[in-house]
This record gives sequence, C-alpha cells and structure tokens, in this order.
Amino acid sequence: QVQLVESGGGLVQAGASLRLSCVHSGRTFSSYAMGWFRQAPGKEREFVAAISWSGGVTKYADSVKGRFSISRDNAKNTVYLQMNSLKPEDTAVYYCAARSYSILSISSDAYAYWGQGTQVTVSS
Repeated sequence: QVQLVESGGGLVQAGASLRLSCVHSGRTFSSYAMGWFRQAPGKEREFVAAISWSGGVTKYADSVKGRFSISRDNAKNTVYLQMNSLKPEDTAVYYCAARSYSILSISSDAYAYWGQGTQVTVSS
C-alpha cells in the first residue's frame, strides 16, 4: 500500500515562496508518475502540476506556469513543488497524488493514491 505524506505548507504573504514536499512510502517510487492538485474552499479540486517517472516530462496548469516548478528525487522517494511569486488565489489545500504508470496525467481520476493535503494560505 502506498502512502503519501505532504509537508511544507503555511501562511505567507503575496510574492513569497514555499516548497512543498511529498514522501512516497513505496519501494518502487521511480515507477510512479506524480502530481500535485489543489482545492480551494467552495471549489473543485484542480490540477496544478505533474511529473513523469523519470522527471523528464512535466506539465503545469496555465495558472501556475512560470511560477511553480515540480521536481522529484527518486533516491529520496520525494516529489517537490516549488512555488514562487505566490498570489492570494493560490490559497488552497495542496494534495500530492501518485499513479502506478510512468506517464503523467492532468486528470485526478488517473491517480490512485493521495496524501492528506497541506494548507497553503497566501495573504494580500
């Protein structure tokens, strides 16, 4: 059973940066594509970023392109989301997700494993 544990959320001012981390408990982390999603109050969960098993392919939501960066360290079973130039509209609970395929997906339905989420709050 795969477990995902996120960390790194917090309360910051607009323009600040945060780095989220997600540790994958499985022994075959390198065979999983990983994604980050977020859900703001009263809104549906939305795609933020995803990365292929090797890290060679990434994809971003238009709303975060150029500000957020997803990366992974397969030796540490960890995926990261570097968030720069944060805006109040980035406020949400951020979830890490894993799918046991090498190819990434922007659809939440494609991910079988989810973390508990970490809160990111950006004040204006």
